[in-house]
Amino acid sequence: MCGATAGGLSLDGVKVDQEAVIQGQVTRGGEPVGNAYVRLLDKTGEFTAEVPTSATGHFRFFANDGDWTLRTLAAGADPTDKKVVAAVGSVAEVAIAI
Repeated sequence: MCGATAGGLSLDGVKVDQEAVIQGQVTRGGEPVGNAYVRLLDKTGEFTAEVPTSATGHFRFFANDGDWTLRTLAAGADPTDKKVVAAVGSVAEVAIAI
């Protein structure tokens, strides 16, 4: 996990022009949710990857171009799905409220 900075994850060292980046933050009631899990599902719904959120609720994936679903799992909350489109050369910033 990359170090979190105020306002989001640092992109220092990330070659954004060569990567399709999906990143964001999980919150509940406006507060960050650490120790949640965010899954990356492909366009058919198949599991591709999973990362835990940082103490500040942040997560990051490097993906292929295309349509993805982020599934968030956290204690005391129903699973939350959010659609996202990844493209090489851009950063898809996703806010997930549970």
